Amino acid sequence: MLTNTRNIRIEWGDCDPAGIVFYPRYFEMFDACISALFLQATGLTKHQLMEKYEFDGYPLVDARARFIIPARFGDEVVAETAISAIRSSSFDVSHRVFKAGVLSVEGFETRVWVARRRDDPSKIASKPIPPDVVAQLTKG
Repeated sequence: MLTNTRNIRIEWGDCDPAGIVFYPRYFEMFDACISALFLQATGLTKHQLMEKYEFDGYPLVDARARFIIPARFGDEVVAETAISAIRSSSFDVSHRVFKAGVLSVEGFETRVWVARRRDDPSKIASKPIPPDVVAQLTKG
């Protein structure tokens, strides 16, 4: 499967009063990493994907993380993001964040490709991931 790598500088606003990255910030990083992975795979921004494939996003339905080594203000970390499984309308994502080459954080997510329901546009429902998107995400 395709893997995307991003270099991330830890900023002051990423940190809690103890001076380490406040854990929800990792999930924000993970979300940006997924958008970057889709851009790498398809050449389209998230907004362009949503317009082209007439869907409303890929919301998070399950998430967990394992925090191993803290990162602090000024640290440079490297985040590796990969799709680890693809099903009809959902996919699993793994994230690995390295600090100075050492695994610092592991994240795991399940997301669902969704669109507004035609019978009730105030609600969303899963929608099959287009085959060409699956092909682009699974190329190595």
